[in-house]
Amino acid sequence: SVHVLSPGYVNARLEKETPIFNKQRIDFAPPEKINSLVVSSNQLCMSLGKDTLLRIDLGKPDEPNQVELGRKDEAKVYKMFLDHTGSHLLIALNTSECLYLNRSVQKVRALSRWKGHLVESVGWNKFLGSETNTGPILVGTAQGQIYEAEISVSEGSLFSTNPDQYFRQVYTLEEESGPAPVCCLEIERGIEGKFFIIATTRKRLFQFVGKVPEGTEQQGFSSIFAMHADHLPSFREFPANLGFSEIAFYTPKLRSNPRSFAWMMGNGVLYGTLDYSRPDSVLSDERVWVYPSDIDITVNKPISIVLTQFHFLLLLPDRVKAVCTLNGQVVFQDLFLEKFGLLTRMIKDPVVQQIWIHTEKVVFRYHVQRESRDVWKMYMNMNKFDLAKEYCKDRPECLDIVLAKEAEHCFQNKRYLDSAKCYALTQNYFEEIALKFIEAKQEEALMEFLIKKLSNLKPSEKTQATLLTTWLTELYLNWLGILEGDPSQRNLYLDTREKFRTFLSSPKNKDCLFNNRTSIYELLASHGDTEHMVYFAVIMQDYERVVAHHCQHDEYDEALNVLSRHRDEKLFYKFSPVLIQHIPKKVVDAWISMGSRLDARNLIPALVNYSQSASTQQINEAIRYMEFCVYQLEETQQAIHNYLLSLYALCRPDSLLSYLEQAGTNPNRIHYDLKYALRLCAEHGHHRACVHIYKVMELYEEAVDLALQVDVDLAKSCADLPEDDEELRKKLWLKIARHVVQEEKDVKKAMACLSSCALLKIEDVLPFFPDFVTIDHFKEAICNSLEDYNKHIEELKREMEEATQSAKRIREDIQEMRNKYGSVEPQEKCAACDFPLLNRPFYLFLCGHMFHYDCLLQAVFPNLPAYKQAKLEDLQKKLAATSQPSKSHHRPKDADTISLGKGQQSREQIKADIDDIVAAECVYCGELMIRSIDKPFIDPQKYEEEMQSWL
Repeated sequence: SVHVLSPGYVNARLEKETPIFNKQRIDFAPPEKINSLVVSSNQLCMSLGKDTLLRIDLGKPDEPNQVELGRKDEAKVYKMFLDHTGSHLLIALNTSECLYLNRSVQKVRALSRWKGHLVESVGWNKFLGSETNTGPILVGTAQGQIYEAEISVSEGSLFSTNPDQYFRQVYTLEEESGPAPVCCLEIERGIEGKFFIIATTRKRLFQFVGKVPEGTEQQGFSSIFAMHADHLPSFREFPANLGFSEIAFYTPKLRSNPRSFAWMMGNGVLYGTLDYSRPDSVLSDERVWVYPSDIDITVNKPISIVLTQFHFLLLLPDRVKAVCTLNGQVVFQDLFLEKFGLLTRMIKDPVVQQIWIHTEKVVFRYHVQRESRDVWKMYMNMNKFDLAKEYCKDRPECLDIVLAKEAEHCFQNKRYLDSAKCYALTQNYFEEIALKFIEAKQEEALMEFLIKKLSNLKPSEKTQATLLTTWLTELYLNWLGILEGDPSQRNLYLDTREKFRTFLSSPKNKDCLFNNRTSIYELLASHGDTEHMVYFAVIMQDYERVVAHHCQHDEYDEALNVLSRHRDEKLFYKFSPVLIQHIPKKVVDAWISMGSRLDARNLIPALVNYSQSASTQQINEAIRYMEFCVYQLEETQQAIHNYLLSLYALCRPDSLLSYLEQAGTNPNRIHYDLKYALRLCAEHGHHRACVHIYKVMELYEEAVDLALQVDVDLAKSCADLPEDDEELRKKLWLKIARHVVQEEKDVKKAMACLSSCALLKIEDVLPFFPDFVTIDHFKEAICNSLEDYNKHIEELKREMEEATQSAKRIREDIQEMRNKYGSVEPQEKCAACDFPLLNRPFYLFLCGHMFHYDCLLQAVFPNLPAYKQAKLEDLQKKLAATSQPSKSHHRPKDADTISLGKGQQSREQIKADIDDIVAAECVYCGELMIRSIDKPFIDPQKYEEEMQSWL
């Protein structure tokens, strides 16, 4: 079989751990026998021998402090009591006296007011006590009296005052035989100023409950005991008697009040919790755990008791037993060797929570380590699974055991759904659990198990997720099929359907369902559940399947709603051909709502198929969408414009011409195909449209020829279009004139053509008239033509006279310029090089600037255009060639003279050409200087080189 989920913890072996109670022997050899030992707040005090007191700060164990009691009589230490701060030590002597020692002093003080009372117990005040003052405390005696007292240490006083401030009796405890020793006293404060005082005798446990007004706590507890002066307080009594009793408390960390108690008395241990909200009794959930069978109170009765979170420890003369407070079972036993002597007493530091045991010779300490480690197992065996899970939530192997036990428990009690939820959290074999529910015919529980199992899978466990989702789908479909056929189960059917839809739409299952959607579709189809098939397709965003389903069932509006809602362009392209056949207006509305998200070119095939079989009214829908694309979206695609043209040509010729005119006559800004449009209009006989297209194509002759078939005025508008080509315009107007004369035989209209076009003359038109036409029809035109010729001749005469006058003035200016001269002084210098001017050939400009020839050439050449530079270089080469002497010495004289004449003429011409280039204008006063304003002082190409030269 295939293991869907492999067990991870079922066979895991629980590790061996250190004991909960770990014993440590203290390295201390007392010089005398230990009589008594008390510990609180890491302060340890012990009585050694008859007269010695040893104090040790456990934080500094190497610095013990020894104090002598200073007693000369036979008095012995009976008991010692240390408060919660470790500051106040009371020493009860067997002579019914009591001594006091403060942690900050070395001298033991006698409490005179306490004399005559054998102190059995002390109830410390944890709320008002400090290091120098105990606050009101309670003291229990062997005679059954309870006294209220207060001890204060005055610092820096000149006179020694008694530490005991007062000592007054407040109550007497009695049993059926009379007053009984007060074995234990405990003071606790509840809510709203309420105090609880617990006092025990050998057989009874008393509770005193009362309020102390706020601000009067320092006055003590007399008011609480006074309330019980006339009637007994509530108490618990047990028949057996140890001769004494002892009560222990457990206070959790970070809490000031104890949470539970354990009272060791004759019949066993009374264990319970403390509930401070109760009005008359703080004790709650009490139960008595009898002593283990090997404890006989007549032979080896317990000596002391200590309470921890889940155990109480009993001290016997030779051993320690730890009993679990949850089930009363002994979970730990520690036997001490005889060489250590009999165990004397066991106490717990209420602050540090360490447990101390001593004999007369040796001191031991117990550390409590991870006490709650096995608590889960006990709660589990008690079927308290929530508590069991609470105590093993950080131990997955234990949590798995608890869950498996809880699941089995629920299954046995026919709580199958709860069982399924627990099983899903365990690492048990998947197949075993599934078969278990199948055999019990609990499909609902099986589904719950699969759902929980699926929700706990890791993202990497894709195969398991696929199996679970497929199986759950099959189970849901089966269950829905059964319920749907039963009208009485309608509510359950609706509830199950909702759960199934929640399962399908769960974000956590989305990826798994998407990857396995083909199988899910097949399952839905095999059950004929089209409703959920569509629902699942929508969740998977498989809108193609949804739309196809609606189309197959002729639900075209629903199909379009899905498309409009999800706005998927590809689906619009795919299903538009089907939808437009049935709901064209709505489809076009949907297209328009999509706006530019749709590419209209992809919708043209749907429109073409539709328009071929549809009526004019339906074609209008196609035109509406195409117009939206052209005018609203400003589409420039040629296919869209061509298709709109075809629709116009087919149904709306008026719109066709307005569209063409609106598109303009600039071929670069026209988006339709001119040749296609021309052919289309020609096929449908739209001549005006054809004329417009000819005009756009600048085929004016064709435009005029076609326009003459429609309207002469239209032809005239075409004839004026070629404005830059007068010959073509004249030709076009001649066509119009010929048509008017020969086709329409309208002489007046022909004469109107002459007036419309200035290029036409009467002589151009006369050949078109037939011979029988009389001159009267165009006499006026001939006269007008002759007058125009006469005017033209007169204008030419006037222009000739003006030209003669201009030539005369130019000749006079030339003569004047030949006679113009300038004088140059001998001391004049070149404006460029500042050397004497007359040393070399030079130029003199009208502005007064003078330059050597070579200086001017050097200044002008860089600023000449490239072609002039090339021409100047060529002229210089020619000039140099003409200046070289001839190599031949045997030329005839006449030939040499002729050659020289030709060379001299050529040389003068070359020099003149050079002067035209170089001396065309003064280099300082002409345009050259103006153009040099924007020129940088340093050539950009040589800037880096120039900059480096300055560094």
